Amino acid sequence: MSEITLVRHGQANTAARDEHSYDRLSPLGVQQAEWLGAHLRAAGLTPTRVYCGTLTRHRQTAVAMGFDAGQLIEDPRLNEMEYFTLAQAMEREHGLPIPQEREGFVAHLPQVFAAWEGGRISDAPESWRDFATRTEAALSEIANGDGPALVVTSGGLVSMVMRHCLGLNTEATARMALAIMNTSLHRLHNIGGAWSPVLFNAIPHLETPDRHHARTHL
Repeated sequence: MSEITLVRHGQANTAARDEHSYDRLSPLGVQQAEWLGAHLRAAGLTPTRVYCGTLTRHRQTAVAMGFDAGQLIEDPRLNEMEYFTLAQAMEREHGLPIPQEREGFVAHLPQVFAAWEGGRISDAPESWRDFATRTEAALSEIANGDGPALVVTSGGLVSMVMRHCLGLNTEATARMALAIMNTSLHRLHNIGGAWSPVLFNAIPHLETPDRHHARTHL
């Protein structure tokens, strides 16, 4: 089994409140990805396999990092949950308004996760169980390949991977999802036959003072 490094995509369209509008990188998101790619090359961290979801922001992040589009292994199982679709359903069915600022999502996301897992969103595009199952299946297949793998994906999927590795409950999974930063690194090693995080939410390419403004969550 090989080492797996997960990367959350760069900052997307933060003004969006629907899936289609959100799915593109902002200029800052492109810059974040370029800085990350340069950092990995300088550190000699060259994966033998590069995976990403099929969302535009995933491909844009990988290409901005310096990977050729033709070498990317695209897998829809690595796509993000449709959070805005779930949020719109929560508003229709339970009267929970969609926040207009980041601080509002701190309370909003755990409520959406809890309702989604509990089957209380009737118009959900996929079930919580199906999201968890596809995440675990994709991770298992990547783990069985040869050589270190890099996976460009989204924060919700990264949090579901951590739930699987650490046995987190839904509330803790939601808190983890809220913490994950754009273009952050998350590395898994196989320890004693189980996948364990040895790196979480690392942003070494954004640590210098002139890049602190580029530390974003949305």
